[in-house]
Amino acid sequence: MVSNTAVWVPIPAVAYWAWLLPLVLGIIFGWRYQHDKVRLGNGIWFSSFFYSFLAVLAMTILGTNNHPLIIVSVALFVLILMVIGTIFVLQAFLLLWNGWLMWRRESHTIANMLTLFLGIAILVLPILAGILSSHVPTTVRYVMTVFPNLVIFYVAFWFYNYLTMLVLYQFNRPRYRQDYIIVLGAGLLNGDQVSPLLAQRIQRGLQFYQQQQRKTGHAAIMIFSGGQGGDETIPEGQAMLAYAIQHGLPATNGWAETKSTTTLENMQFSKRLIDQGSIAQPRVIFVTNNYHSFRAGRFAKQAGLNADGIGARTAHFFLPDAIIREYIAIFMQHKWWHAAAMVGMIVLTFLMAWLDLYNGTL
Repeated sequence: MVSNTAVWVPIPAVAYWAWLLPLVLGIIFGWRYQHDKVRLGNGIWFSSFFYSFLAVLAMTILGTNNHPLIIVSVALFVLILMVIGTIFVLQAFLLLWNGWLMWRRESHTIANMLTLFLGIAILVLPILAGILSSHVPTTVRYVMTVFPNLVIFYVAFWFYNYLTMLVLYQFNRPRYRQDYIIVLGAGLLNGDQVSPLLAQRIQRGLQFYQQQQRKTGHAAIMIFSGGQGGDETIPEGQAMLAYAIQHGLPATNGWAETKSTTTLENMQFSKRLIDQGSIAQPRVIFVTNNYHSFRAGRFAKQAGLNADGIGARTAHFFLPDAIIREYIAIFMQHKWWHAAAMVGMIVLTFLMAWLDLYNGTL
């Protein structure tokens, strides 16, 4: 009688040594992330750790010769690939659908139409490129193909790193021992009313404040940071403080910072208020919406404020457009480095074209 029981084959020693690679990469990422949570380059280290871990895990599973385990693992892998592939194929239509939702539910500003524009570009640009390439010389067509693809790969590479770090940043869990909670402003409705998006930030800050007080008895000071815009009748910080007091914050534990007009100034001016306090080494966190938390953390670092952020929830339909907007803002913070990279890609494209011409393959 032949047994159908899977035979367990000892894993080769090399498989155990292979685990050193993700282990070392994970340690490097953990050390770097602990020292600087808002460094984009950490995304490269995390991806290196994550994909090396998956590769070694696959090698280890295959090395066991455990057929049920291998079948289940391969099925999960294929399923994940199918989901990713479907999203990739339908990305233009998903972006257009999101753009339509934004058009219906938000104001018709350029900033709110980014997913709509991107969806249209993904559908239209390849068609235009095909039409143009049929009417230009071979060398020009080569440049028109290679250079845009290099740029797309470059932008997508840094977007993936940004998205990786944004997701990881959502796992921040500050301890309930904070001295100050900074809530960042986000504009008022009708000149003096807290908007739903801003209310989410305030409520998230109040939630942390109340949980900390229940667990430790230590009441933090909440700083509501935001100046007065041209279409506002009162400063955002003042309106936010009034809203928080109406929702249970003791008036003695709330401050209003009313001069800032940007996220960087939110951090800088709030830090000035904190520095005027009596606590030598204050513990600080800030509150914003989840999509904005990573970039706000970069501004906190720039302002010399040692503070991690926590994010309030945002409507799902609003997230894709907001994330793209945040990425563009971060990308533009290093515009000269990226411009230099673009020049390098242009030079590389012409060098490749010259080599193909010289070798007679173009």
